[in-house]
Amino acid sequence: MNTDPNDPKDPLMTDHEYDGIRELDNKLPRWWVWLFVITTFYAVGYMLFYHVAHGGNLQAAEYAAEMKQAEEVKAQAISAFEVGIPTLTPSADETILASGHQIYGTYCAACHRADGGGLVGPNLTDDYWIHGSKFSDNVTVIWNGVPAKGMVTWKNVLKPNEVYAVASYIYTLRGAKLATPGKPPENQTPSAN
Repeated sequence: MNTDPNDPKDPLMTDHEYDGIRELDNKLPRWWVWLFVITTFYAVGYMLFYHVAHGGNLQAAEYAAEMKQAEEVKAQAISAFEVGIPTLTPSADETILASGHQIYGTYCAACHRADGGGLVGPNLTDDYWIHGSKFSDNVTVIWNGVPAKGMVTWKNVLKPNEVYAVASYIYTLRGAKLATPGKPPENQTPSAN
């Protein structure tokens, strides 16, 4: 093979050389050229359709439309949950209770103690419940919170099934025997020693 760049018999070699490596002047494969032409026409058509003629939604508009649709579905699910709260009963399913225990440990134990004995928040193991002792009352308190008493509104943080799981777990704490005494019931004042 002739390696002289000036030789007309070797049109594949150019006169560009660097560090002993010579550049070739190969033609591109036809399939690659046609792919390039097709993508160029597609890009021009895409630009005209979306950016010039505004014939379709761009990504930001599609995202906004999907978020609106998701918010509607979420609002329906929340509404269905809120309507059903009065008829809810605590779950005995071990999986749901385990999930509720994990959620309780993450979000509730800081105020109600890990064993439910009460810290800043009330004792959850006694028989006195400030806002009602029915299971549905407990779900409502978790869901809506009691901002006047410092109880956070959890419906903005937890999903309905998570609220149900933690309420079911808390329901199992009633009457629990604690290793260390819990906070006195809210209807009693602590005795001065």
